[in-house]
Amino acid sequence: MEKIIVAIGGGEIKTKETLDIDRYIADFIKSRTGERRPYGLFIGTASHDSMPYFNSFRKTYTSVFDIKADVALTVYGEMDYDHIAEKFDKADFIYVGGGDTKFMIESWRKSGMLDLIKDAYNRGVVLTGLSAGAICWFNDVYSDFDIINGKSGEYKFMKGLNILDGLACPHYDNRAEFDKAFLDNDCTFAYAMSNNSALVFVDEKFNKSIGKNKSYLLTKPNGVLTKEEL
Repeated sequence: MEKIIVAIGGGEIKTKETLDIDRYIADFIKSRTGERRPYGLFIGTASHDSMPYFNSFRKTYTSVFDIKADVALTVYGEMDYDHIAEKFDKADFIYVGGGDTKFMIESWRKSGMLDLIKDAYNRGVVLTGLSAGAICWFNDVYSDFDIINGKSGEYKFMKGLNILDGLACPHYDNRAEFDKAFLDNDCTFAYAMSNNSALVFVDEKFNKSIGKNKSYLLTKPNGVLTKEEL
């Protein structure tokens, strides 16, 4: 089965801003499950297991698209590893919410969650997510983790999970400084994802862009910024 990642650059699921993208995901999952009701697993590690965030996910994917919504609580010990693993075994897709990218990746590595996620992906479970949940899959990440934690007012680069090649930036339409940051960075290409846009990757290769807004592929041949609309 093809391995699919849908990376959503930003937007509020609570207010249905990303509904077109969510509909694409729901329709794709239903095309795979046929008559069986699909099962979507929400992971809110980046938001420290925010239950209102999960409820917003459920109100979209269950109330609008009739997909069973469940949650894996990974931060405060409410669920043990075996319980979470059972949920992963049932999932048709995994939705990773936004928040603190650095905390999320470090937490996954310590808890063993990362092994569950990679195993699910290799079995053909669709991975999707917004903001932190979109950029974490790439080699390199442009993130606000220090801003979230009040340690600085600057966005910073960090390493991602190395499933997808390249550097990734979410909320590109609100981060005008990213072009210069990319030029000053060693990465040779970057995916700049706007709010209400998403990139679809099939077997680790870019497939298409979806959503109301645009995303871009940034390169810098001979140190000159080039921007290709995806």
